[in-house]
Amino acid sequence: MDKKLLAMLACPVCKGELKLNDARTELICYQDAMAFPIREGIPVMLSGEARTLTTDERLDKH
Repeated sequence: MDKKLLAMLACPVCKGELKLNDARTELICYQDAMAFPIREGIPVMLSGEARTLTTDERLDKH
């Protein structure tokens, strides 16, 4: 994902910072413990499409 695009994106729930998880092709908001999928290179920024982070993922902030 393009770094400039990532810098412009914010969590749709809290408007906080998102972290790119290349291994899972997701954008992660640690504040809300949500992971938004990236499908075919396009971030899906809908809370209904996001998954909840596991406890281990919440503790493993990068």
